[in-house]
Amino acid sequence: MANPVFIPVSGVIENVTSDPSDCCRFTVTLRSQDIITNIIITADTYVIKEIRLRRGLYVTAFYDSSVPVPLIYPAQYEAVVIGQHRPNEFMAFGYFDENLTAADNSLQLNLGITTSITTCNGQTYACSPAGKLLIVYYSVTTFSLPPQTTPHKIIVMC
Repeated sequence: MANPVFIPVSGVIENVTSDPSDCCRFTVTLRSQDIITNIIITADTYVIKEIRLRRGLYVTAFYDSSVPVPLIYPAQYEAVVIGQHRPNEFMAFGYFDENLTAADNSLQLNLGITTSITTCNGQTYACSPAGKLLIVYYSVTTFSLPPQTTPHKIIVMC
């Protein structure tokens, strides 16, 4: 089976609404310029650093592109991962092969001495992150194909 492709949705949180029928499920409304997107957060969603999602935070959520979505407006996706980051910083989430190239060939990682590599529970990860599901924080890329970057931080989803 091929690795799933995770699609990012970024924006500023405009609203957080609880689901009255399920206390472990809520909707986060994101705005990116004039585009509104609803992100469904469930008990299965990994919230990076367990941040409290609140109005005004700039976040990126990733959803699995192979999961069916309702054809409604605004668009609605169930998040697999969601996390906060700075507006001049980017996030990637997905499987990276033995060469640290994303499964969809969208990014290649070059590890630097300042790259922080941890597990999802914050512990130092001493092994190679190659061949794993990774959350990557980075700021600049090359213009090559695939684009290359030296990330600031990598979170390995063990």
